[in-house]
Amino acid sequence: MIFLHGWPSIGLMWRAQMDAFAADGWHCVAPDLRGFGGSSAPAANDAYAIEQVVADMAELHDHLGGKPAIWVSHDWGVVVAGELATHEPNRSRAVVLTSLAYQPGGHALRTVVPLVDRTIYPADRYPDGQWDYYRYYTTHFEAAVADLDADKAASLASIFRPGDPAGVGKVSPNAVVTRNGGRFGAAHRAPATQPDPALWPLADFDVLVQAFEAHGFRPACAWYLNDDANIAYARRAPNSGRLSQPVLFVNGDFEQICSITGNRQGDPMRAACTDLTVTSMPSGHWLPLERKTELVLAIRSWLQSKNALMAVVGK
Repeated sequence: MIFLHGWPSIGLMWRAQMDAFAADGWHCVAPDLRGFGGSSAPAANDAYAIEQVVADMAELHDHLGGKPAIWVSHDWGVVVAGELATHEPNRSRAVVLTSLAYQPGGHALRTVVPLVDRTIYPADRYPDGQWDYYRYYTTHFEAAVADLDADKAASLASIFRPGDPAGVGKVSPNAVVTRNGGRFGAAHRAPATQPDPALWPLADFDVLVQAFEAHGFRPACAWYLNDDANIAYARRAPNSGRLSQPVLFVNGDFEQICSITGNRQGDPMRAACTDLTVTSMPSGHWLPLERKTELVLAIRSWLQSKNALMAVVGK
């Protein structure tokens, strides 16, 4: 099993799932993706195009022996797992996607904004809907990075908060980042915030902070600057990006940005997957951290439901 994290994280976020599946007999690996943690952090923004990260993962996979793996992913890791599964299908025998739906046309503003729920986000007031924060990276990149870097520990603690059921159906704070002049508004730095130990064990959170102290937020945020390249790469996928492997999508019920419940965000994924299972949990965006044990149980049950081969070969 290979676990792929998203923004702004490191491989250590998967500790609970890796411990559980390793105890089941699986060989579990959770790399820090390019620009994060102990991985390389190239200076050029175009070094963070998805094609480059897929190449990293293919090289890692070869190093691990190259046998078809179960790829488990979250956030931007979903984009990497999905593109790897369609461009190099022999590397994957099943894919788990959490909190972000696979977009066969590439994950970019041009593909996700048309799927915005306009009953929540009228186009005249919220042209990019909940994806306004994404747009802000493309229009105010230096300012966005500077605000996050102003107090890295507080930024991370303020970002990693559990989902709130009261936010369902309401406008996300991420939809007004441009209007507010940045994620943290006029302060241009995160408010003093204590990390939530229910999400990150405090020792692990310290490792996360140290990782961002080393590189800052610039490499991680550069992932948002490669829409054209990412769409072009997605369009080169065989079979228009269809996934023939079994795919499990785990949705967060309290997710304000990426939920596929009651909107069209999951439609391209449903059309592109031959064998798709969808489930949901009472969680916000940080589902692998908010629902550590429940996610393990969901993946384990899903693998067992497919066939005995899925549950045994990886051990």
